[in-house]
Amino acid sequence: MNAAVPTYHALRVARVVAETADATSVELDVPTALAPLFAYRPGQFLTLRVAHPDGELARCYSLSSSPGIDAKPRVTIKRVAGGRASNWLCDRLQAGAQVDVMAPAGVFVPARLDGDFTLLAGGSGITPMLSIIKVVLAQGAGRIWLLYANRDAESIIFRGELQALARQHPQRLVVQHWLDQVQGVPEQEQMQALLASHGADQYFICGPKPFMDGAQAALKALGVERGKVRVERFVSLDAGVIAPQPEETSGAATALAVALDGTNHELTVSAGATLLDAMLAAGLNPPNSCRSGSCGACMCKVEEGRVTLKLNAVLDDDDLAEGWTLACQGVPASDSLRIRFPD
Repeated sequence: MNAAVPTYHALRVARVVAETADATSVELDVPTALAPLFAYRPGQFLTLRVAHPDGELARCYSLSSSPGIDAKPRVTIKRVAGGRASNWLCDRLQAGAQVDVMAPAGVFVPARLDGDFTLLAGGSGITPMLSIIKVVLAQGAGRIWLLYANRDAESIIFRGELQALARQHPQRLVVQHWLDQVQGVPEQEQMQALLASHGADQYFICGPKPFMDGAQAALKALGVERGKVRVERFVSLDAGVIAPQPEETSGAATALAVALDGTNHELTVSAGATLLDAMLAAGLNPPNSCRSGSCGACMCKVEEGRVTLKLNAVLDDDDLAEGWTLACQGVPASDSLRIRFPD
């Protein structure tokens, strides 16, 4: 079974803004006809396709704009050392240019907007956090505590915007900066001490892997329920860190039951085909984006049966133990299978 071709839409770049020496924001014009398709939730991302000399490159970038607040969708891109796509976009993309973009995707979104939030961001991990912060302040009533770690003061993305939001909402938003140059890289014990006095109903973590690992370990040590914690992992495909996983298949067609958008579907997966390919071939439209196992947009939970992953760069051991898999890389390893996508 051949994988369906991802659907990209040519959007015009409305504005390019240099946020720091290493980070650039790109605002996009969305035609009226595409507005429903590009409606998004705070914390989601867009997949951009770059016409690079090495060939077309697809990369995921979080939306730093907020739905219902900002007029145009905006992604923020931070340079990656040796990154072909990020450096090309930061150096060459200009207002008036066109860029191929997929519809918004991702599950790094608040389950609800009421209650208190604790946000843990490192570097460009602030991008989806800003989107969440503005929506929660506008539509929720709870408090937000943000721990934002950076190399130095010059690396702080959205510094002025965060300061303005904190001044406008002094009783609801506290921004605590952590500078590696001054305080050293934050360790688990240090984050644990800070988090001990900042309980919340929902926790969000996004940033470099060591930062996220430390933050997750700190929350676990404090006894925070895993169901309250959302983690966003993006892996640079230029880093070459996406390793193949041992592949076990059922060797025959698999009966697949899918719970998607409140509806149950039954279909058949051909031997060796991925869950995503089978669903797309059956006319379903499950969430998906990069299709390379590096963004997590197609995460779903295995309720019955077994799945093996061709590639996996975003699910950790706890995710796998809880039954999460990636539809774009998941191949059935049992004769029957039942999966469920998050509501």
